[in-house]
Amino acid sequence: MIPEFAVIGHPNEGKSSVVSTLTEDDQIKVSPVPGETTSSRNYTITIDGKEIIRFVDTPGFQVPRQTLAWFKAFDGDQDKITQGFIDAFRNDPFYADECELLDPVASGAGVIYVVDGSRPVRDDDLAEMEILRLTGQPRMAIINSKTEDKDYTRDWKLEFRKHFNSIRVFNSNTANFTERIKMLESLKAIDQEWEHVLSCVIQAFKQDWQKRNTQMSALIIHTIEKSLSFSISEPITASSDQEEIKERLNEKYQNHIKDLENKMFKQIRALFKHHLFEVHLSEYSILKHDLFSKQTWELLGLTKEQLAAAGAIIGGTMGAFIDTAAAGITFGIFTALGGVLGAGSALFGGKEITKKRRAGIRFGGDKLKLGPNKNLQFLYILIDRALIYYSHMINRPHGKRDLPGQPGNTDSKKKGYSTGFTASQRNVCANFFKVVTGRTFLKEKKAGPKFEELIESILNEISRE
Repeated sequence: MIPEFAVIGHPNEGKSSVVSTLTEDDQIKVSPVPGETTSSRNYTITIDGKEIIRFVDTPGFQVPRQTLAWFKAFDGDQDKITQGFIDAFRNDPFYADECELLDPVASGAGVIYVVDGSRPVRDDDLAEMEILRLTGQPRMAIINSKTEDKDYTRDWKLEFRKHFNSIRVFNSNTANFTERIKMLESLKAIDQEWEHVLSCVIQAFKQDWQKRNTQMSALIIHTIEKSLSFSISEPITASSDQEEIKERLNEKYQNHIKDLENKMFKQIRALFKHHLFEVHLSEYSILKHDLFSKQTWELLGLTKEQLAAAGAIIGGTMGAFIDTAAAGITFGIFTALGGVLGAGSALFGGKEITKKRRAGIRFGGDKLKLGPNKNLQFLYILIDRALIYYSHMINRPHGKRDLPGQPGNTDSKKKGYSTGFTASQRNVCANFFKVVTGRTFLKEKKAGPKFEELIESILNEISRE
C-alpha cells in the first residue's frame, strides 16, 4: 500500500490548487467558484513507473455543524465512527458531500486540512476541525493564504494546535520544489508508523528532481552547441544586392537560433510537467526581449570587464572584447539592420575570399557565409536565457493559474546568472567555447564534461533558492 492523503476543507479554500501543486499536475481543475469539486478524485504520483504517494481531492464541507452533532452523539466503536456516518447517510442528499469527502478517510487515508489564512476562523471551521479529530486519522493542517491583504495565520495556528498533529503554512500559488519537500517532511510528523514510508517518498522525489536537472543540463548544452556552431550561406555574384543578401542571411540565422531556443523552452516545460496551461512569462521578464535585441545583450551576459578578461583565454585583444560586450553595436554598417547585432558583425565571411571589399563585406568566389558565431558574449546570453527560463518553470506551481506579473527592477544592471560566475567558472565556459567554435586545433576532452558539470551545479543551486 502506498501512503494516501485526503485533502479536505471548506469550499473555495484552495484544496484543488494544493493537490495540483503537490502532484505537479496542471490538468486539475482549479476554479474561484465555490463547490466546483463535487466528487473525490485520486491523483497518484508515479516515479520511474512506481506509484509512490496518492492525494485525494475532495468536495468541500457543506453541513459541518449537523455532521459534528452526529459524530458527538455516536456511541459505537470509535474506530468505526467515520464508516458509521457514511453507512448512515450514504443515500441522503443532505450529507452527500460529507460522505464523499470522508470516504477516503474511512478507508485509512491521512488528512490534509486546507484553510485560507487570509480570512478569520469561523464556527463552521471549528466544527470541521473537531470532525476530523474524531475520525482518529493522522492529520495535518495547511494554511494556504490566497491573498496578502489580510493575514489570520496566528489565529488559525492557535486553533490548529488543539486538533492537528502537524501544522504548515503552504501557499499553493508560490510553493516551489523546496517547499513541497518541506511539506512532505512535515507530514512525517503526523504518525510515527508513516515516517519510514514517507522518508522513502521524499528520497524518490529528490532523486527524480536530480535526474531532471541532469537531463536539463544535457538539453541546455545540446542547444548551445547547435547555436554556436550554426552557419548559413548563400551564393553570390558580382551583380548581387549586398544589402539584401546580408539582411536575408541575418533573418534566417536569427530565426534558426530562436527556433532552437524555443524548442528547448518547450522541452523544459515538458520536463517540469507544465502541459495544459500555457505558461505566460511576466510582462517584466527579461525573456520578453528578443534574443538578439539590444536590451537582451545589455542586461544579460558578462560585464565589459568580465568579458575582456574571459576573452584572453580564447585569444583576442581586450579592446575587441569590450567592443563586443553589448552585442557588437559599434560595428558600423550592422547597426543599420536595426539591432540584428548579436549574430552580427563578426559572423560574416566568404568562400574563396578575395581582397575586394564593398560596404564592409568581403566578396569573391561563390558564397557569402554567416556563422559560426565567434562572439564569446553570445555563449553567456544563451546560458542566461536558459537558466532564467528554467527558474521560471521550477518556481511556477502547477496549482497557480496565470496572475498579473509584478514589476521587476528597472535599472540597467546585469540581470542574468553568468555575471555572478567565478573566474574559474568563466574559464570553464571559455574553454568550452573554444572547442565548440573550433578556436583550438586540439580537442580538449575535459572541456565538455566540465561545462556540463558546471551547468548542472548551477541548476542545483537555483533549485535550492
